[in-house]
Amino acid sequence: MEDLHAVLDAAGSANPVIFGAHEGAGMAVLFAATYPERTRALVLFHAEAHSDPAGSQAEMQELARLRDGWGTQEYADELLVEGCPSLAADEESRRWFANSLRVGASPAVAYALNRAFFETDLRDVLPAVHVPTLLLYRSVMEAETIEIAAQLPNARTMRVSGTDYFGIFLSPEIADEIEKFVAGEDAPEVPESVLTTVMFTDLVGSTERVAEMGDRAWRDLLAQHHAIVRRELSRFRGQERDTAGDGFFATFDGPARAIRAAEAIVDGVRTVGLEARIGIHVGECEVHDGKVAGLAVVIGARVGAKAGPSEVLVSQTVCDLVAGTGIEFTARATEELKGIPGTWQLFALAPSEP
Repeated sequence: MEDLHAVLDAAGSANPVIFGAHEGAGMAVLFAATYPERTRALVLFHAEAHSDPAGSQAEMQELARLRDGWGTQEYADELLVEGCPSLAADEESRRWFANSLRVGASPAVAYALNRAFFETDLRDVLPAVHVPTLLLYRSVMEAETIEIAAQLPNARTMRVSGTDYFGIFLSPEIADEIEKFVAGEDAPEVPESVLTTVMFTDLVGSTERVAEMGDRAWRDLLAQHHAIVRRELSRFRGQERDTAGDGFFATFDGPARAIRAAEAIVDGVRTVGLEARIGIHVGECEVHDGKVAGLAVVIGARVGAKAGPSEVLVSQTVCDLVAGTGIEFTARATEELKGIPGTWQLFALAPSEP
């Protein structure tokens, strides 16, 4: 998503139509939800909201096979028979497809990308996409497309020719359909809500430290704490939204950056003898006059309240959206969050490898 943002800036493209196919649809959805003011419309081909958890073991086995066979003609033929049988009998198409795998990614990169695709869950992100969206699909992906359409506030679906899972170029009418969609869609209003990563920080045992040190010494130590937090927020492009006592409320335009900032804050304040606890959540937030509010903010605060000393705690949504980044978590027990319906699965950030 950030790569796309950088390329659009460099190209001077202020309001593009974002088109994503297959695993690229996840990035396109996240961009449209996070940067609605930069997205005129969204077009997706064979998008999937999530993988079936019941198939996770089979998926891991398939990933192992993928890493071992990637780029070989034999494995490429298997993929072609399964995903694009209309080309499987053509010798030139078989050679072209195998070569496209080899030049497109190494086995390690292909493994990482496909694992991220399997582990990504977009169901909490889709309702935050408010731009006009066109969902293109073939009969083989009808159920998955209908599921996504039901969660997108401003989506329409269109079935295109063909029966294959991939090989988008085999439906030549797609370019014309996108052109008609873009020409006919209304210019979207910039919504007052965006997908945002929220972070809450708090110091552990601050009342006891004040009593132990005295007000003046505590004030000096707190100033060091604030300087450390603000340094890391700036380094990871976080935006300070509020400060109350010894806690910060900040927002980020991506969960991975928020996690790395949180990790740096925990390590940084420990150097001055303090322990921070941090909670992170991703959700749709209302934005009014530069202020961020909404249920997602409340959830973020409640997640932070459940964290222990020097712990970074995140919601399931955060965990889903950083799949494939190498960030590891340890599942905590499901928790009830004060004032929030239901129970919530929380995850603690695992220590980074030295």
